[in-house]
Amino acid sequence: MIITGLVVGMVLGFVFQRGRFCVTGAFRDLTLTGNTRWFSALIVLIAVHSIGLFLLNNAGVITLEAEPFPWLAAIVGGLIFGAAMVLAGGCATGTYYRAGEGLVGSWLALIFYALFSAFMKLGPAAGFTEGIRSITLDNGSLQASTGLSPWVFVVLISAIAVWLTVHHARKLKTPMAALPPRKRGLAHLLTEKRWNPFATAVVIGIIATIAWPLSAATGRNSGLGITTPSANLTGYLATGDTELIDWGVMLVLGILIGSFIAAKASGEFRIRVPDQATIIKSIFGGIGMGVGAAIAGGCTVGNAMVSTAQFEYQGWVSMVFMIAGAGIAAKATIKPTTSRAAVPAAESRTV
Repeated sequence: MIITGLVVGMVLGFVFQRGRFCVTGAFRDLTLTGNTRWFSALIVLIAVHSIGLFLLNNAGVITLEAEPFPWLAAIVGGLIFGAAMVLAGGCATGTYYRAGEGLVGSWLALIFYALFSAFMKLGPAAGFTEGIRSITLDNGSLQASTGLSPWVFVVLISAIAVWLTVHHARKLKTPMAALPPRKRGLAHLLTEKRWNPFATAVVIGIIATIAWPLSAATGRNSGLGITTPSANLTGYLATGDTELIDWGVMLVLGILIGSFIAAKASGEFRIRVPDQATIIKSIFGGIGMGVGAAIAGGCTVGNAMVSTAQFEYQGWVSMVFMIAGAGIAAKATIKPTTSRAAVPAAESRTV
């Protein structure tokens, strides 16, 4: 049954790559430019996922278990991960799908992300990770601390998601003239046409919902996740322990395969070797993402997409501090747009 993880991962990798859905840009834009479009798409994803999860929970298909709130780990891990993903040039899923596109910098970031997530979760630092995550508060979700039905919060975030979608739809300007399509029909839609971020968010939310019962059927009572599966894959490669190979490991392998297929089909795959400075940033970014995600209990998927959809404080607090960390790193490493106007075109660089 764990083969379903590979299938879901391939579909998810395809969608992430074609939709260019990376939370790093969403968080970075909030602080650098004030652009909320991609962050709004993330809220839509969370809303769709929350509807699906609580419908499945009410139907008895899955069991959403209440967890305490590891507040210190969420703050510390969120800050570290947020800053690191800017250095790495992408969040965990962004790094996976860009690795599938042939970006060597993302390969390095991914290797060190997986290595240090294993170091923090399975290796010498596992005791530290467990220790900081043991500092908790009871009633780790909104519904647990307020006594309200989770559907109150589902309705609230769904209303916000609808408003944001309408708001951004009204702001859309006439698109720039595009080259004539080379493909027709479904091939044009899947591999050539630019995807709308809000439509992409809905699709990812649906995939995330489907993933949960498929994963639970294998004994893994969880949905999408990147950090622990990456750590388990590294642990398996180091020890040969086949018990580490589960639905989640198949998921991340599928994301790589699916993003590669999408990149090849759209003509976006090519091996790209970065300069020395980018290589160094990618390595340190990967290290920081592995450390931060392990401490926070998840990356932008496990926390900002899954835990938030369950209205757990861990997810929302981690996401807030990921945004803060991304903002700090972005302002420290990315030159303001206004300064680029004074730079001759021949000397400008794309960040």
